[in-house]
Amino acid sequence: MQKMSYFFPLSFVCLDVCVVHAIRLAQLSPLLISHPFVTLWGGGLTRTCLLAIFTLTYPGSLPWMSSFKGLQSLGVLCFHFPVYITFLWALGKSIMEELWGWHSWERVFQGYVVTVVAWLYWSRYVSSLLLSWGRYISSLLTRAPSKKSKEHSITPLKRLIEYMRPYSCRFVAVLCLVVLSSYGEMAIPQYTGRVADWIINEEAPDAFTEAITVMTLLTAASAVLEFICDLMYNVTMSRIHTAVQGSVFQAVVKQEIAFFDAITTGELVSRMTTDTNDMSEALSEKLSLLMWYTARFAFLIFFMVSQSWKMSLLTCMGLPIIWVIPELTGHFHQTIAAKVQESLAKANQVATETFSCMKTVRSFANEDGETERYRQRLDDTYALNKKEAAAYAASTWANSMTTLALKVCILYYGGTLVTRGAVSSGDLVSFVLYELQFASAVEAVMRYYPEVKKAIGASEKIFEYLDRKPKTPPEGSLAPENLKGHIQFKKVTFSYTGQTDEDKLVLKDLSLEIKPGKITGLVGLNRSGKSTCVKLLERFYQPQSGEILLDGKPLLSYKDQYLHDKIAVVSQDCVLFARSVRENIKYGYEDASDEEMYRAAKLASAHEFIKDLSNQYDTDAGEKGGQVSGGQKQRIAIARALIRRPKILILDNATSDLDTENEYQVHQALLNQTNNCSVLLISNNMSVIEKANHIVVLSDGTVKEEGSHDELLEKGGLYAELVRKQNMGFHRKEEEAK
Repeated sequence: MQKMSYFFPLSFVCLDVCVVHAIRLAQLSPLLISHPFVTLWGGGLTRTCLLAIFTLTYPGSLPWMSSFKGLQSLGVLCFHFPVYITFLWALGKSIMEELWGWHSWERVFQGYVVTVVAWLYWSRYVSSLLLSWGRYISSLLTRAPSKKSKEHSITPLKRLIEYMRPYSCRFVAVLCLVVLSSYGEMAIPQYTGRVADWIINEEAPDAFTEAITVMTLLTAASAVLEFICDLMYNVTMSRIHTAVQGSVFQAVVKQEIAFFDAITTGELVSRMTTDTNDMSEALSEKLSLLMWYTARFAFLIFFMVSQSWKMSLLTCMGLPIIWVIPELTGHFHQTIAAKVQESLAKANQVATETFSCMKTVRSFANEDGETERYRQRLDDTYALNKKEAAAYAASTWANSMTTLALKVCILYYGGTLVTRGAVSSGDLVSFVLYELQFASAVEAVMRYYPEVKKAIGASEKIFEYLDRKPKTPPEGSLAPENLKGHIQFKKVTFSYTGQTDEDKLVLKDLSLEIKPGKITGLVGLNRSGKSTCVKLLERFYQPQSGEILLDGKPLLSYKDQYLHDKIAVVSQDCVLFARSVRENIKYGYEDASDEEMYRAAKLASAHEFIKDLSNQYDTDAGEKGGQVSGGQKQRIAIARALIRRPKILILDNATSDLDTENEYQVHQALLNQTNNCSVLLISNNMSVIEKANHIVVLSDGTVKEEGSHDELLEKGGLYAELVRKQNMGFHRKEEEAK
């Protein structure tokens, strides 16, 4: 059966040639020789019927030929000459040569070429265009689009247009300049053809000078307009890029903390910088070129048709071949390019991981190991680069060969038309110049349009961030002038995953109280829920059940800005920004005076060491505070918290990196200044916790016991066990020191 399928195309062509030859003999018969149009259309109909019957009944017929598209192609093969000759007759053109020569071998071969070209146009462009237009017209007639289509209609392109709308006047001016500049540039070959005619005919010498002058003026004007257009467009697109990037950053920083837990910092930075830059580059450069070449393409079509519609038709017939062959050869190139990008990403991952963990790499003296690992990734990329280079060369070669073949065909056919007197030599010169630009314009439009479309599609992720609503409760309205700082946890249950399974819960029906003006200590083993309580107080997360009260009111009922002004947190892993010490202490409270800053620094026992820094308070703290020690970083963070004069101060192992003397000074200063401040003290150092007025002991997300230091020691529970183990550790260290 497969052999019969291979034999079918040959049988089809042989039958077609026999039918055409029979029609030719019939046309020469005395009965039909005086009625060539009857033979033309009757022969086309007979040819169609016989070939259709053969296609549908032949056992080894190709499935595609028996489909609707195959029968469409058959109709084009048999009726394109009758339609073409009739069209010429209606226009009053001479048709004797075509009418009596359509069944020649040359015309039959030409018919198959036309059918292939028509099939390429129809299958790749016309059918999809008609389908999209049909859907659009159908939606207009029904006037009842679904909810899904409404949601889908908010495309990235429409979002970009929203950012462009304030500059609509500029874009209108840009389009006008593009049209004028393109027209001036495309009119030059027209005058070049006229000059060629005048030189050949040796006529109108003044006209020659006039044409050169016009061409010079058109070139200069086109260049000036193009400069103004590019300048206006690029400045406008830069402003739009800045607006989009600023909007993305603002939208991201307002998301809930769980959002940052789920998405890596690298991805967020990539979306905000790399993706927006790629989109901006595509719209600034690629879209600009797309507009220029599209305008030139339109004017080229106009001028080419005005020179010779026959040569224009031949050019259009060759376009699908120019488009399809490089696309087929470029598919392999695209596949390899994707693998190259993936390999580069792996190499970049090795570099990023190494640089971010440089201290660990240096500690294990594994610089050579990481270098070798990175080199292996680069070798993999190099191997793929060689394949990509070969694929690119093949794609470029195919593109050049198809373009060259089209140019040769046009020159041959144009020379035939000049010989017949259908066009002048100047018209052929102009047309060849237009065709040279036409091929590059088509290639440019086809190259830049997918890139612009891809960039617009890639911006969808950017707009997802812009459209994403933070999963936070509604903003509260309370902002009382006087806040006592009385905090109550009432049967609070919480898990980071949002699931309520027993093994997923971090806090389980937790109830505790932080009294105003008092120091409440919070202790427990690791993963007992101490830091989770702090995150809930800061409203980073919301409990699955229960509630947290502040002065008897739900925590959610307070304004977010007010709440963070009244609650200050200093954690063990405190973060400083890559800016001066002054800016770090005043972070979020920039209106504070220097006197307030000095007071907070002195309370945090930070003033003295800051004065010894190279630029004192203007010294750069470095990325993540890398220019200061761990203890200095903690003291700066404590000063940053105290400058606000908070009503609730949370110290989560805030002095873990301080030496004994500085830790004592900081705690004494804090204890002396917290008469009107509620303090939640979390520490693994029991000598620090024992200073608290009230101590709450957590275990597995619940309150195990609570009371004063002495009361908990008398109970002999978990707290007493923690104190005993820590004292044993101290005794061992003393013995080892002896």
